[in-house]
Amino acid sequence: MGLNIVLYEPEIPNNTGNIGRLSLATGSKLHLIKPYGFEISDKRIKRAGLDYWKNVELKEYSSFEDFMNQNSPKSIAFYSSHGTKNYLDLEYQENTYLVFGKESVGLPDDITSEYSKSLYTIPLFSVHIRSLNLANSVAVIVYEGLRQLNN
Repeated sequence: MGLNIVLYEPEIPNNTGNIGRLSLATGSKLHLIKPYGFEISDKRIKRAGLDYWKNVELKEYSSFEDFMNQNSPKSIAFYSSHGTKNYLDLEYQENTYLVFGKESVGLPDDITSEYSKSLYTIPLFSVHIRSLNLANSVAVIVYEGLRQLNN
């Protein structure tokens, strides 16, 4: 059993390191779409991922098109603060691809437009924030997926 965590142009190495650690803990694969806001060898990734980073099942892509061409996902969900569907409404399947945007601006408009029927959000209950931290969002989504798959 496993899910696929996809980070579109991640910018913060500590988030990517934490998400890598989460992917290993949950039996998920980590997919990173370039360009990054850091070098993959950045010591902050390894510090956040601890000594687990070397065991993360990691795949890198030169672009979103490269990612789609190499994977042709049957089950895919995109997460955005602009999504209209609640993340709890998704019926997770084995090997679902969970796509998250970059920390500063999220997913680009061309992706959210093309995949609007697969665009989900985590509800926020305060008008004082725009979004959750990326690593926290990924954790919420992945564990909901595992909860569904294990029931």
